[in-house]
Order: sequence, then C-alpha cells, then structure tokens
Amino acid sequence: MFAAVQYLSTAVVSLFFVAGVHAQVASNCTRTYTVQAGDVCDLISAAQGVSTFQLATVNAGVINSDCTNLFVDEVICLATDSQDCSPVHTVATGDTCFDIAVAAGITIPDVVAQNPNVTPDCNIYPGEVLCVKAASAAR
Repeated sequence: MFAAVQYLSTAVVSLFFVAGVHAQVASNCTRTYTVQAGDVCDLISAAQGVSTFQLATVNAGVINSDCTNLFVDEVICLATDSQDCSPVHTVATGDTCFDIAVAAGITIPDVVAQNPNVTPDCNIYPGEVLCVKAASAAR
C-alpha cells in the first residue's frame, strides 16, 4: 500500500508540476514551441532560429540553467515582444567570435552585447546558438 500511495503522490506532484510549467509561458510570448522527445535547448534553438541566451531568458524560471527539465509536450516560449533576435548562428567546431562576427558583418563587441552569456574572451561552444543581428538593427 505504501508503494501505491508513493506512486500516486509522485504522479500528482508530476502532473501539478507539468501543468504549472505550461501556465508559466510569458503573456508577452510571441512564438512558442512544443517540446518533442529528445529535445535539448541547443537543438531547439538551432531548429527554431532562437539564440541559446534568448531561449533561456524568455523561459527564466521554467527551464533550468542546465536545460535538464524539459518535458515532452511542454509548451515553452521562443521569443517575446521585447526579445527576438534574427539572424542567429549555430557555433561549429573551430568557430571563433572573430570568425562569427566577420561572417555576420558585425563586431566582436556586438556579438558579446547581443549574447550576454558570451564573455569578451569568447567562451563559446559547438552547438550554441548566437544572435548575430547587425548592430544598427539590434534591440
């Protein structure tokens, strides 16, 4: 009986948590995405044209910093009316901030300013998705 009660308690807590996550999509969310099996934040970012930083920022309090709490069929926000960057660049092995900036026609300070998770010494990693909007168009 204890196992049945524990299972039921876990199921109720899980249902409550998932329902709570769905309710946390920002009211100013302009684009959403429904999580699929096997999704991780960088893959979602690349496929949906959203920077890794933007995805984390618009889902603050919903997606944890390691992106390990996504649930299949969970609806997450991709962009808000105040934060939506395009175009983006998915970092490939060997990419540097200089290479990315030159290819996008922007400066390294632009890359850093548009991606607050990137430090001036360029702490990027393969698979990360960066905002590379022209400086005059950045908001």
